[in-house]
Amino acid sequence: MRAFVVSEDAGQLSLGVRHVEPSPTDAGDVLVKVDYSGINFKDAMVASVGSRVRRANRLVAGVDAAGAVVESPDSTFRPGERVAVHGGSLGVARDGGFAEYVYAPLRYVSKLPSEISTREAMIIGTAGFTAMASVLALEDRGLNAGARVLVTGATGGVGSQSVTYLARRGFSAIASTGSRDASSWLLDRGAREVVGRDEISDRPDRVLGSELWDGAIDCVGGPTLKEILRSLRYGAAVAASGLVASAELDTTVYPFITRANALLGIDAVEAAAATRDRVWAALGDIASSVDFSTFVDRVLSLENLSEGLEIIRDGATRGRILVSTSGGE
Repeated sequence: MRAFVVSEDAGQLSLGVRHVEPSPTDAGDVLVKVDYSGINFKDAMVASVGSRVRRANRLVAGVDAAGAVVESPDSTFRPGERVAVHGGSLGVARDGGFAEYVYAPLRYVSKLPSEISTREAMIIGTAGFTAMASVLALEDRGLNAGARVLVTGATGGVGSQSVTYLARRGFSAIASTGSRDASSWLLDRGAREVVGRDEISDRPDRVLGSELWDGAIDCVGGPTLKEILRSLRYGAAVAASGLVASAELDTTVYPFITRANALLGIDAVEAAAATRDRVWAALGDIASSVDFSTFVDRVLSLENLSEGLEIIRDGATRGRILVSTSGGE
């Protein structure tokens, strides 16, 4: 099969399409014929020299994929069933989704709702899964319809989909971005308002800023997350999944002990089966009201996938970059 392989030897990185024979890692692996994959920031990290994310010197990259089951050792998944594959060590320590076929452990395979095609599943991808998981986490915390929810990194994969999903579930999504020329695009995605990065909080001379947000979805991390925590309203929460700015968080305990705020970590890698089913079901519920194609930045073939990795690495995308194993749209 054709596959996009990342290999590194003595500090020399090689990227490109190779012929690879698919083989299971474990007896319980499910074989899936891949229709589409998507490029994530994590993929760009894997395809970097000296990557601390990649845990193999040579592997097929791609942390998510969608397609149809070819064979499964478990009757839960029947041949022909449409599924999404994401999580675990896929595309990090074992062969992933940038290929015509992928073997994946049973726990990282999810049945797709009837309302979502395999193409739409990868427009959603790990980014959209994370976005909906973030929305559900805020709802579980008690966030009510109409609440003002800040979304940082709003032009990215997680951010842009968070804006839309919040809007579809009755919240007022406030999109924060450093690209002010993206305002119209974000308003079209469902944002009630677009603000700049420097408008997340105020009163820098004080430990806490004004109470501005009923909740937040943070895709950036670092100083941005610190400023969100300073400006949440009493009892609010931020669902955090990003570290593009930094993995470090320099803050105080004041937001947590004087405003009863919460920091909710969102993980799409090791999410339990029940969580995966719930998130995909919620995505299916809103699918009829979302034009997923508007999230597509571009569609690439396996052969020109390296171009997409550079775009993601430079933060120069709006929405998702799809990878078609057949080379088509």
